[in-house]
Amino acid sequence: MDESKRRAVKFLEKEIKTYAALSLFLSNKGMKQQVRVGTSTVLLSPLFYRERMEEAKKLVSDLKRPD
Repeated sequence: MDESKRRAVKFLEKEIKTYAALSLFLSNKGMKQQVRVGTSTVLLSPLFYRERMEEAKKLVSDLKRPD
């Protein structure tokens, strides 16, 4: 794996940990968070972070796969 892929994997692994923590926090608090995205407001829930975590895990496995 070249250096650029290694850096991307390291970044994504940190993101996965962040998404897992946010998902756990929001599910424990029973919270849903509203965030402004452009001109609209989006409702974020624990499921949002779980989905992002799954996407990041797929990217990591793709990057780790030999060419």
